[in-house]
Amino acid sequence: MESTTANIPSWIGVAASATLVLIAVVISWRERLGLGREVAVAAARALAQLALVGALLLFVFDRGGLPTAFAWLAIMVVIAGHVAGGRARGIPRARVHAWWGIGVAVASTMGILLALGTIDAVPRVVIPVGGMVVSTAMVTAGLGLQRTADAVDDQRARIEARLALGLAPREAFLEPYRTAMRTALLPAVDTTKVVGLISLPGAMTGLILAGVDPWDAIRYQIVVMYMLLGAAFMAAVLSARLAQRSLFDDADRLVRAAPAS
Repeated sequence: MESTTANIPSWIGVAASATLVLIAVVISWRERLGLGREVAVAAARALAQLALVGALLLFVFDRGGLPTAFAWLAIMVVIAGHVAGGRARGIPRARVHAWWGIGVAVASTMGILLALGTIDAVPRVVIPVGGMVVSTAMVTAGLGLQRTADAVDDQRARIEARLALGLAPREAFLEPYRTAMRTALLPAVDTTKVVGLISLPGAMTGLILAGVDPWDAIRYQIVVMYMLLGAAFMAAVLSARLAQRSLFDDADRLVRAAPAS
């Protein structure tokens, strides 16, 4: 089979692609959406952030080792936990729960893949693959915490009634917890169901564009999808379980709403 490598856009091509950002700004202005400035700022931030990350990656790949790569992932986890926990209003210590959930999911997933030799133990592989795991764990942990907070708001009277009947906090909160988890995790399950049918995922697309044989790209993408699915479940469930503990006081009473921390 003939293998061809896609041309990488030049900086002139990158500048030309900014036309699409301009189109988005114009649409926002014409429709009076009030998002034009935010779109422009987001595009500028993306350019600056990616340029900085690119420079740092060059340094890590050339001079850094595995400890540097793991430190990079640790910083990703800290940022991801801050973002995921920040949206779970009403859950005490939400960011701490998110950090634990994301951290355990990333450590477990990457640890298994590295221990089994599924991925190479080099920064050039560990950082991008770990970044995908962190991103997925952040989204599902954030959704899990948000849905848990929503369940408390919507079903507080029912939960308190169950507690009054003598049920333990875990049992009283079991139904809302399961509903919250299903809502948070279904997107990850659905994405896995339709992979390859609706769109070619990022890892597979990148490998194909790089000239890798499609069968080799498919094998790599299967590993990616499986690791993301496992990380999603670990991050969401652990974050929500930890949050559940903080929702009840020492007397097994449901605490009042508190700002996320």
